[in-house]
Amino acid sequence: MTTKRRGMTEEAADAAIDQACRMLRMPTIRNSFTDYADRAGREQMSYRGFLAELLLAECDDRARRRSERRIKAAKFPREKSLRAFDFDANPNIDPAVIHTLAKCEWVQKGQPLCLIGDSGTGKSHLLIALGTEAAMAGNRVKYTLATQLANELVEAADEMTLAKTIARYGRVDLLCIDELGYMQLDRRGAELLFQVLTEREEKASVAIASNESFGGWTKTFTDPRLCAAIVDRLTFGGTILETGTDSYRLAQATKQRTT
Repeated sequence: MTTKRRGMTEEAADAAIDQACRMLRMPTIRNSFTDYADRAGREQMSYRGFLAELLLAECDDRARRRSERRIKAAKFPREKSLRAFDFDANPNIDPAVIHTLAKCEWVQKGQPLCLIGDSGTGKSHLLIALGTEAAMAGNRVKYTLATQLANELVEAADEMTLAKTIARYGRVDLLCIDELGYMQLDRRGAELLFQVLTEREEKASVAIASNESFGGWTKTFTDPRLCAAIVDRLTFGGTILETGTDSYRLAQATKQRTT
């Protein structure tokens, strides 16, 4: 049975569009088609032009919602963007390099990224911001602290779910590990973390932020051979950025006190 549509009133047409959009799951068109229709009338748009505007709006909004879901799934501790990063305050960071990384080709190639520098030099900001860019580009991203990841792996091993946990971390396109080097990891936790890195080696990207140079990682990974193997996996074919030793946060606090 077909529905007669000729001579439909505007009120009936609006109701039909609303119902159809609900059935087809097009919330953007449902919420804004009247505004687009009014603008199309004022600007004397063609039917094709009006339809294109509606469909593009729906596509753009769906892409935005997907990005928001991926960013939320990454579980970043706070919102950070490259737009908000003060490159003038840290001359060690080359903006051109960061903007190249923001294109996420290194994520697509499964390459690692290491951000090394003292506290307050922008490591975590860049880690989260680049992770956000990767999520917006359509990649699955996961953020975690080094100690948090090690503890989770130890608990999974105790509960006989280690393989499942390692596989879950292996599925994401980019694994962001923050605060590597702040605290010593016990041998078991370090070995399990090594398993995660091995699972991802040359297949999926890992980005880390550490306040210790590679030579100081023996404080975190007390087994020298294990430490060397982890450094090898996190640096082979990747990018190493040194953010320096001058704390931006300390400089800002000092400036505010002086003012």
